[in-house]
Amino acid sequence: MPEPRLSRVRLAVVAMFFLNGILFGAWAARVPAFVEAFSLDPATLGRLLLCLAGGAILAFPLAGWLSDRIGADRATRWIGLYYALALPLIALAPNTWALAGALLLFGAGHGAMDVAMNGWGAEVERVYRRPILSSFHAMWSLGAGLGALSGGAAVALGLTPLIHFTLVAALLGGLTLWIALVPWESRRGAGGGVGFALPTKPLVLAGVVAFCSSIGEGAMADWSAVFLIDIAGTDEARAALGYSVYSAAMFVARISADRVIHRLGPVPTARVAGVLAFAGLAVALLGQTLEAGLAGFVLLGLGYSVVMPLAMSRAANDPDTPQGRAIAGVATLGYGGMVLGPALIGGIAHLAGLPVAFWLVAVLALGISALAKALKQP
Repeated sequence: MPEPRLSRVRLAVVAMFFLNGILFGAWAARVPAFVEAFSLDPATLGRLLLCLAGGAILAFPLAGWLSDRIGADRATRWIGLYYALALPLIALAPNTWALAGALLLFGAGHGAMDVAMNGWGAEVERVYRRPILSSFHAMWSLGAGLGALSGGAAVALGLTPLIHFTLVAALLGGLTLWIALVPWESRRGAGGGVGFALPTKPLVLAGVVAFCSSIGEGAMADWSAVFLIDIAGTDEARAALGYSVYSAAMFVARISADRVIHRLGPVPTARVAGVLAFAGLAVALLGQTLEAGLAGFVLLGLGYSVVMPLAMSRAANDPDTPQGRAIAGVATLGYGGMVLGPALIGGIAHLAGLPVAFWLVAVLALGISALAKALKQP
């Protein structure tokens, strides 16, 4: 493929990762607004976030099948359009039951798009013949950080979640989907049947490593602002900085992670990542101030940054499983952790307090280091 055309395709994948991130970041930053509007306690919030998790898990196998059937590129664009339209629906919910349904639909878009765009990114990575998947995930982090910042700006300007979400979905969704309209010969095949996608045995441990990382990522997305308000004693506007600095750290790390992985290899890189994530949570929990929380979130971003790209690359290059099914299988454990994590945090926080819930996330971070060998390329 000529270099200018390949660069356009790479930009298209970048745009899709960016869109996924900014939509999720916009939602994450406004969680406290929904907590206040519906008078949600931690347990109720956790149950609502479980609906988001359920939507994503239900969508994983469908997205894997669709990617194998029509190609990851086309699947990514169609799902991205749906995902953008789903964001404003959250703000239209008049009660908690409607909010649960809206989060189910939004979670389905998030999960399905993750599977499809990682498949497209892995295909482009193979053409480049060197690691580039982390750079795509960097664009997700940039989008998530800007989405979180848009939440802080919206609060400062007095914009309701509906106006905020509609502006983000319309302006950024339209632009990024237009950029993604490029020709690409994506993998296509029968795709097998549509069913609950668990990874095959060689990929199970890779999925567990992804779970240990993504459960922390989910906790940061939906509980970082609440963490800073309840434990660090800050206000809603400054609490939005938590997810922003975390995402910024992930972005910076992911921009350079491909070179680190190429030099060190996936296994040593993952081992260091787990230690950094644990250290970040320890700093935030022991410091109990806004400054300590932000510093800890930076370390968390550095640690978690490489794990999911390594897991997705391992799945996409599995020699025995079609790409869409392999990614969907690992995503069932991996991104399932991202969306199940907030619900788990809510349940534990209700029973034992928010600090205990976050210490559990810290223990799981050490699991990344312990199981790092599962990310070795076949």
